Amino acid sequence: MARGDSGGFQAGQSGLIVRIPEAEPAVRAWRERLDPSARAGVPAHVTVLFPFLDKSRIDEGALTAIGEVIGRHCPFEARFEHCGRFPGILHLVPEPDLPFRRLTEAVADRWPETPPFGGQFDEVVPHLTIAQGQDDAVLDEVEADLRSRLPVTARVSSVDLMVHDGTRWHQRASFALR
Repeated sequence: MARGDSGGFQAGQSGLIVRIPEAEPAVRAWRERLDPSARAGVPAHVTVLFPFLDKSRIDEGALTAIGEVIGRHCPFEARFEHCGRFPGILHLVPEPDLPFRRLTEAVADRWPETPPFGGQFDEVVPHLTIAQGQDDAVLDEVEADLRSRLPVTARVSSVDLMVHDGTRWHQRASFALR
């Protein structure tokens, strides 16, 4: 759940993520240093939808609906073999990325008032953020280190709902892929 701005998050914000625990050994130290979401409690992940519903809108009906939308998708494997970049951001590229795109599209179609990344981008590119807000020299250093730690293969079988309490992110629920 990377932010393109100062990295600040607000109490009550939520997001849907796919945890990638298999990537933690390779990326944890860099993320804790260079990714504000990691310092706020978000594990290595690919974002499905952020920002999502405000905490005040997440009741039992919403949880059931999220589970239904996520449950229409099958588990899959993703491989992270190389890094990619956005301006000031280094990330791992999932292959294939289509299953992540389909999850994002399904949730955004069900809740059109919550466009991915607030509608900032014309195209949503699935990725696992490692560092953000850094100059190219720092990103080059991180990428060089990560080359020896890749590839990482992950089995994706669930999507987690994360909610921010004003200081940290916490998992509120987890939804299994069918």
